[in-house]
Amino acid sequence: MSIPFHLNDTKSERPNSDSAGKGVYHWVLEAAMLSLMLGKDGADRSDNLPPDAGPLRWTLHSTFELPPGIRGIRFVIKRNGGEAIEIVSPDYASLAKDSTNLLDHEWEMAIPGDMVQLQLAAILDEGVESPHHHDHENDGSCTALAFIQEPLKCWETLYDRFQRTGNLNEISEAISILHRVVETTPADDMNFATMLNNLASSFLSRFEHTGDLGDLAEAISLQTRAVDLTPAGDEDLPSRLSNLGNSLGCRYQSTGDLSDISRAISFQMQGVYLTPEGHMHGPSEFNNLGRSYNIRFERTGNLSDLANAISAQMNAVQLTPEGHADLPSRLMNLGGSFTCRFERTGDLEDISEAISLRTRAVHLTPEGHADLPRRLHEPWRDIAEAISLQTCAVHLTPEGHADLPRRLMNLGGSFTRRFERTGNLEDISAAISLQTHAVHLTPEGHADLPNILTNLATSFLSRFQSLNNDSDLSEAIARQTRAIELTPESHASLPYYLTSLGVLLRRQFQRFGNLSDISTALARQKQAVDVSSKGHAQLPGFHTNLGTSFMMRFGHTHDPVDAENGISNLVQALQLTPDMHAELLPTYMNLASAWFQYFTLSHRSDHLDASISNCKSAVTCTSGSPRTKLKGAIRWAGLLNDFYPCSTSVLTAFGTALDLLTSIAGLEQTVQHRFTMASHEAEALKHSQLASERDRILGHIRAIPGFETFLQPLRCTAILSHLPPSGPVVVLNVHEDRCDAIALRDGSDEVLHIPLPSFTLQKAKWYQRMLTAQLKEHQRRIQDVEQTSELSWGRAAGPYNAKARDVHGVLEGLWRGVVRPTLDALGFLRRDEDPVNALPRIWWCPTGPLSFLPLHAAGVYKGVQVENVADYVVSSYTPSVAALTQRVENDAPIDDRVSRLFLTSQPTAPGAPRILGTMKEVSAIHTKAQELQIRALNLSGDAITPKECLERMEEYSSIHLACHGIQETLNPLRSRFLFHKGGLDLNSVMQKNLPNADLAYLSACQTSAGQESLPDEAVHLAAGMLAAGYRRVVSTMWEIGDESASQVASDFYQYLWSRRPEGSGSRFDGTLSAHALHYATQQLRDRLGNTNASLLAWIPFVHYGY
Repeated sequence: MSIPFHLNDTKSERPNSDSAGKGVYHWVLEAAMLSLMLGKDGADRSDNLPPDAGPLRWTLHSTFELPPGIRGIRFVIKRNGGEAIEIVSPDYASLAKDSTNLLDHEWEMAIPGDMVQLQLAAILDEGVESPHHHDHENDGSCTALAFIQEPLKCWETLYDRFQRTGNLNEISEAISILHRVVETTPADDMNFATMLNNLASSFLSRFEHTGDLGDLAEAISLQTRAVDLTPAGDEDLPSRLSNLGNSLGCRYQSTGDLSDISRAISFQMQGVYLTPEGHMHGPSEFNNLGRSYNIRFERTGNLSDLANAISAQMNAVQLTPEGHADLPSRLMNLGGSFTCRFERTGDLEDISEAISLRTRAVHLTPEGHADLPRRLHEPWRDIAEAISLQTCAVHLTPEGHADLPRRLMNLGGSFTRRFERTGNLEDISAAISLQTHAVHLTPEGHADLPNILTNLATSFLSRFQSLNNDSDLSEAIARQTRAIELTPESHASLPYYLTSLGVLLRRQFQRFGNLSDISTALARQKQAVDVSSKGHAQLPGFHTNLGTSFMMRFGHTHDPVDAENGISNLVQALQLTPDMHAELLPTYMNLASAWFQYFTLSHRSDHLDASISNCKSAVTCTSGSPRTKLKGAIRWAGLLNDFYPCSTSVLTAFGTALDLLTSIAGLEQTVQHRFTMASHEAEALKHSQLASERDRILGHIRAIPGFETFLQPLRCTAILSHLPPSGPVVVLNVHEDRCDAIALRDGSDEVLHIPLPSFTLQKAKWYQRMLTAQLKEHQRRIQDVEQTSELSWGRAAGPYNAKARDVHGVLEGLWRGVVRPTLDALGFLRRDEDPVNALPRIWWCPTGPLSFLPLHAAGVYKGVQVENVADYVVSSYTPSVAALTQRVENDAPIDDRVSRLFLTSQPTAPGAPRILGTMKEVSAIHTKAQELQIRALNLSGDAITPKECLERMEEYSSIHLACHGIQETLNPLRSRFLFHKGGLDLNSVMQKNLPNADLAYLSACQTSAGQESLPDEAVHLAAGMLAAGYRRVVSTMWEIGDESASQVASDFYQYLWSRRPEGSGSRFDGTLSAHALHYATQQLRDRLGNTNASLLAWIPFVHYGY
């Protein structure tokens, strides 16, 4: 019977690693097959070995070739509990049985009927590597090892232990032992190259820990010898060439010696060429080659290196099997190279490919994998987590470790990023401390030192921008200067370092006015331009910085040469910027500003015309931010109006500005579109592609006769022809330069411009803060129905507490600075005997911080001459002019069948404070409607779900919602009304077809409170209900008390019903809702008086719409 088993000779080789200079040992098994014949004197036996068998002697069934260095073997089989049975090699008799070089290894092998233990003893020639044995553990020194005679085994044990402990004494002793073995081994020994490679790996391991370049040089020398001794055709040659290349690349990163990275590429190319097709190491060797090409590109900026890197990395990806653990990282590497080329060339196909590769890498990365956040382009999902993990990494890194400076720098960078988000000075101080320590630990001449110094300079600049401490700016300049001094002239990062220093010096010039600073800045920025390769993607930015610095010096010296140089560089920046590039628009704007600055000195009309022309180009360019375009359009219109007031282009410019203003601030765009943000690069690219496709389709549609203005903002003529006849629309603009009102009146083709010289943006912001503080102080004084701890909530989302000045100052400031001048210009400052019915209406369309201030309540409420806006007009609001004019244009009678009122109260919605007063409010309104035989339905609390409420909104033209309102500032379409059985969100309402929607009375908290941090301050529940189709909406600016809410609602409906037209029958009509709310709030004011708390009780009620 034959029992096959493997006789293994093991040898260690440094592995191919995807990261140069990194890796651990593995063991390559080269197996020889041996068959043993069980039977007396070599005869075949098929029966099992009997349990009581006595000593038997077998000989080998056939001979086999011994592994190199082994001169003979012996085998002993011991049956469980039985006697030893010896298997003898034909030449075993020539060996000394008691040789001290005998090595024992044991295997267990199953044979039919029994379990036997197979013992191998092999005699080795001196200097040959030992077989690898992983199961040995020894806590003592090498002299205490069981096999003290085995230097190779001793080296192996020490090396493995160093990988776990990082104890330098162990790796140093391992190097010493292996070095002695190498010295005593003949160079023609067939295993000599392997030992050289192992010794090189030991030196590399110590270098990675200490950063001692002497160790790295010794490793490279040994690997070079190993390569030289490896014959052509040897299967180990490709991996040894690749490893030598990795080591040379590692030295380049420490010294910056360009010849090292070039030699690395040469060796790695040879390794790739010699690797057999389909070899398991092929992908990693291609990946290493690509990495080296990338490293050289970073230094030289040579695009051919980047192309070669992409080619090698594509091979690495293609040769890596699906499901392989390294495939996602190789996809990321390839994507990074495509991104790098896009940044240089601006080729959109490259960034598209990069996004595709990275997206694939993300999909292949398991959930919970440590690299997933980075691959999602979120270096850390939480910056606090980044700091925690990086701090741990720093603490675990021994002092003197080569990686410590880089880890300190990265940790400092995370602190800087958190400071830029939070402004916490402790973070930026920690960043500077860590990065300073990194600089001190980095050896002079190390290739990383310029980058570490640049990071430190950036942190000093961040702190300077916060504290305006001159010493921080000086430190930043000193560190950036030192980084430049240490950077080779051919290094790819040099232009960035030079430009950064120029920006720092320019900041210093702005601070102190020292011409030497701006002159030095110019010299450095010119050098950045000069050393940048032609076609460099950042070259337009370098020219822009240089041009900006020239214009800054021109502003100080008035030297025309500076202006000409500045404009020349800005023109070059414009010429080098590709069409459709995001920076094209700001480049036009920079050039327009430069030409106008030059015009202020030269007074030449061609300089002015050049400025105007570039403003126009900025506005009409197909790429760029709409808000930046709006600034350009305003600048364009302003220059034309100031210098060419009779030109027909003035109207074109102002019309363009109004179109852009409408597209940015109006509700004609869907709310969802304006608040959809691309979270990842793939989504951003898809959004860009869809936008281009949309523009193409719109171009085709608008070419059809009759569709020329399809989906375009209304022209001024269209707006002016559909204004409400009962009063003007006033658009209010607040800006840091000036504040103005623009009044649009029905029947007039003229736009009335009303300057507001005494009002400022700072005042608006101050009034907003004061009002917020007043709410915090007085909200607890509102009396609700239930005297419980929930009193302070009202119909709100949280309690207030603070102290501030009184609200009278806010209302008087708005009256004197904004509202009174506007009413005066409109001729409204006269009192009428019938203060409600005969008062004209006015629609306020505020912007910026004015959107959060109660213009409808502005006035003087203390003293002798008490007056307020309610004395002269009935106020309404509109989110945009277009929203109102489109409603006027499309106003149609409401179908009598649905002209009725639906009411609901939701007093105890889950998770919200109780508002029991809503039940009384709704019940009273419903009872009065029934008395007047007006069609109305009340379903409250658990009697109705949000879905059923939507159905009632289709059946009833008007709705009264008495409940909590929640606004989602990040996603306004999720803003909702809280019901007992869920939430009625704005998105659901807007999806309904409501052609007969009339009035929505939102007796809920903050249903017209916008969010200043959002692109459109007018987005709130009230505006959403208008967008859903309701003609008019009553809502509140902040939380309201139950009692006040009920009183206003009662008076509101009483006013409507007392003025119903004859023949109304059972219909409900909300046409007079603005007047009704005006009346109801004035009734509440008369009852409460003009104290701060009283004012805050009636002010929040506002009217929106027609």
